[in-house]
Amino acid sequence: MRPSVALGLAASVLALGAASAATSAAASGTQTADATDVDRLTVPQLAGQRSVYSYSGTAPPGSLLKLIRSGNVAGIIFFGENISSRSQITSVIGRLNAAQRQSPIEEPLLLMTDQEGGQVRRLPGAPAMSAKQIGASADRVSLARSAGTGAGRNLAGVGMNVNLAPVLGVYRSPGDFLDRFGRSYSNRASVVRQLAPNVIQSQQRAGVAATAKHFPGLGAASANQNTDEVPVTLNLSRQTLENIDMRPYVTAIGSGVNLVMPSWAVYPALDSRPAGLSKRIVKGWLRNKLDFDGVAITDAMEAGALERFGSMGNRSVLASHAGMDALLYSGRSVSEGNQGRSGLIKAMRAGTISRSDARASVSRILDLRRRIGAGGRLSGP
Repeated sequence: MRPSVALGLAASVLALGAASAATSAAASGTQTADATDVDRLTVPQLAGQRSVYSYSGTAPPGSLLKLIRSGNVAGIIFFGENISSRSQITSVIGRLNAAQRQSPIEEPLLLMTDQEGGQVRRLPGAPAMSAKQIGASADRVSLARSAGTGAGRNLAGVGMNVNLAPVLGVYRSPGDFLDRFGRSYSNRASVVRQLAPNVIQSQQRAGVAATAKHFPGLGAASANQNTDEVPVTLNLSRQTLENIDMRPYVTAIGSGVNLVMPSWAVYPALDSRPAGLSKRIVKGWLRNKLDFDGVAITDAMEAGALERFGSMGNRSVLASHAGMDALLYSGRSVSEGNQGRSGLIKAMRAGTISRSDARASVSRILDLRRRIGAGGRLSGP
């Protein structure tokens, strides 16, 4: 995603208090969720419950509300153009939740944005400091906790429940891809590892799930290596990836972070495909070696880095084969999400995506949504 679209995961996710959960539920209009029977979902609904939609302007179109009511949407991502004021987006979220309550899916929608801090914010207010400013401070641990709390309360206050942050890349050079907008905490892995759990713990205590992005790390990307626009290859050794870039994500996963977002960069030491389309990276590393059992969410499916992989439907099938759970259609077009969802439907009906794999992904997504709906129980170990 564009710098305006930032994602990331960090570490430990502590139990959330009932008071903050009640505040979040009241703001979002959600109800305590019962469990949806995944085995009873239709093929279109299985595809829809993996799809995160976006739209243009300040009002969601009727076509999106209809999709929600029919059980074909997992969540919505909001951008700056969708938000004119806090009261306006709170009202919009109320409409989305009202549509969701009419659907056959019991769990609340995932309602997300990129509230990294500093220059990358969708809502005014906390966190005002960038990750780099926090990492460079002598009081960085305390500031990281405050940033997490501020982001969580800010988003929960309008009814959102997922933050596509923090970024856990370890930047290399001043002005490079992550550093130019202050999105990386440090050029030292030890500092990023130290701060990740503090940001995530405090944020999730406020009732908002955190996302560690962009696994296994975009810290080595130069200023012009933007996967939103072009293919990016990071020629790092496996040793460097393990000892530097992956370390903050290991800490985050061990702490119980709820979502991880792989990048669209290619890491030749690991595979020839972009990370989010790589079974070796998603299933082999993220799932099997690092024992991540939460929700794996893609970066923007319309990214220029994926141009060679064809249509939105084909990209979606490849992401599913790699082991991704939730697919992020962030092109501000409901039709884009429909194209991706249609690709998943056709693949399931043809047997190229097994329904058991689809159900496993949907189960992970619904489990997160259920815990959010039951009072934000996003706790880690």
